[in-house]
Amino acid sequence: MQKSDQELLKETYTLTQQLAITLEKSRIREYNELLLSPRRLIWNNLLGGMARGVGIAIGLTVITATLLYFLQMLGALNLPIIGDYIADIVRIVQKQLDSSMY
Repeated sequence: MQKSDQELLKETYTLTQQLAITLEKSRIREYNELLLSPRRLIWNNLLGGMARGVGIAIGLTVITATLLYFLQMLGALNLPIIGDYIADIVRIVQKQLDSSMY
């Protein structure tokens, strides 16, 4: 059962079209253009790095503030052993915040 030349051409054309669509979806052309433009690549990486840095700083600030809030709440409960340690931590942080001038 041999396929005719016409059927082989049609099958090859279909597979080539599918490959072209897959490559277009993977955005390889844009990636190659980015690699060929070093200034644009550096600029994109610089902006991405700054955004990650700001995100980490904001996230860490929120987490630390939440943790300190809960530590203060635990310190207010006057737990026998843990309360003293928590109060010391809160005092140290408060002293550090009050004394640091930017």
